Amino acid sequence: MRQKYMNSPMMYAFGMLAMMIPSQAFSSFYSYYYVDKLGLGIGLATLARTIFLIWDAVNQPLFGYWSDRTKTKYGRRRPWIFGAIPLFMLTFIMVFSPPQGLSEMGLFTWFLIALVLYEAVATVIWVNYGALFPELFKGNRLRAKASAVQQGYQIVALLIGASLTPVLFDAMGFSNMAIVYALVFAVLMLIFLRNVKEDEEASKLPQLGLKEAFRETFKNRTFLIFNIANSFAQTVNGLLSSMIPFYAKYVLKIPEAQNAVLLGAIFVSVIPLVGVWFWIIRKMDPVKGWRLSLAAYALSVIPLWFGTSLLSGILAGVLVGFGLAGFLVTPAVVSGIIIDRDSEKTGSRREGIYTAVSGFITRSSGLISAVAFLIVGLIFGYESGDNPGPDPESTFKYLISVVPFGLLIISIIVSLFVRLERKSEDES
Repeated sequence: MRQKYMNSPMMYAFGMLAMMIPSQAFSSFYSYYYVDKLGLGIGLATLARTIFLIWDAVNQPLFGYWSDRTKTKYGRRRPWIFGAIPLFMLTFIMVFSPPQGLSEMGLFTWFLIALVLYEAVATVIWVNYGALFPELFKGNRLRAKASAVQQGYQIVALLIGASLTPVLFDAMGFSNMAIVYALVFAVLMLIFLRNVKEDEEASKLPQLGLKEAFRETFKNRTFLIFNIANSFAQTVNGLLSSMIPFYAKYVLKIPEAQNAVLLGAIFVSVIPLVGVWFWIIRKMDPVKGWRLSLAAYALSVIPLWFGTSLLSGILAGVLVGFGLAGFLVTPAVVSGIIIDRDSEKTGSRREGIYTAVSGFITRSSGLISAVAFLIVGLIFGYESGDNPGPDPESTFKYLISVVPFGLLIISIIVSLFVRLERKSEDES
């Protein structure tokens, strides 16, 4: 029975479920927790994100390179993920467990250290998990299926991480909420590891040296343009997730307890829409399908500007779900093609480096998001929950609708420069 599920899309997707539950809780509520609940100024919060990005620029590509060159009887990626599990649990709990009575500088210091440690460990897991995708699933059709299953699990995780989190922290506090999610993460990640076996032949292929590996990666113009386009769209993912609690409070003016209803309605709608995008990507050229998803995403954020109540917020959020579902499904297929073409050219499988460099480019979205928060906050006078300024409603209307729309327009324009020629029937 176990052999039946070994390396199946369903079992691979358990890794996504494991990571995205705590990751979504983090991305949706860490800014809200530190800025609005604990009173950390958005200037200090932005500084912490900037310092992290510099650190991330060093560690993420190196983690990918070391992963590619790892050789054990258990594979290249699995040992890294297994070793990172307890560290991820500890650092995630640390983010949501600052000591009581800290000054603002003390709170900033705790936040910065917790953020750097948490995101470094998360990088180890994401790089190695993502590197397995093009290795385990060959060809566009299988990748489209695996991506759709994976994103279906991701939506379930988003639903849990976004809508259940307000219920949990309201009932037991942020620290206990983090402990619960850390335990859930460990159980699901171990299920994933037990049912994934790496391709032994891939690890036997020759590996390029450090300089040559990175030189070949950064010479890949298509890869770089593809990820730059994705970075702007990824900014929107993070911005929407982190702004929804503020949007609910200051724009929709609904009680905090109703955040779960709002978030739940949005993410439930995405689940069937993932199936729609799976059908679309199978019928279209993958690059065109990816561009279409970016255009749909851009149009879908416009109605958020007009939200005034829980009901109108839900309706606008459901429309966002269509664009979000497309962006969740389509990039993995295009990325897999790019990595395959590189393997044909260099004779080595370098999923780790490609995943790491891709992650660094797209995760720069965190800085874009933080800077957008800072600039719009300064324009409208929002500093923190203790000092929201004269017009917090406009602050978060712009941050959840106008800014995302502009970022997605940039993403669409950049995507027009991505060119991939079809090479086989399996890639159609």
